[in-house]
Amino acid sequence: MPSLNISFTEDELDAVRAAAAAEGKSLKQYVHDLPLREQQRLQFVRYAVGWGERHRGEFDEAFANEVPPARADGRVEAA
Repeated sequence: MPSLNISFTEDELDAVRAAAAAEGKSLKQYVHDLPLREQQRLQFVRYAVGWGERHRGEFDEAFANEVPPARADGRVEAA
């Protein structure tokens, strides 16, 4: 199985060890899981942003007096 050597400063390694311990994981398992968690986080963010964009008009209509309407370029007009 492929493996990877990663260099850390002592302070960085201490922080990573502490984070792994806080999650009850070994250092190896914690570092292995990081890119997988980041991939899942990015997928969630992409979906959430897309959902928000698809429903922006509904929200602008439903809350017309509460927030400035969105512009086509994605920016919000000043109130």
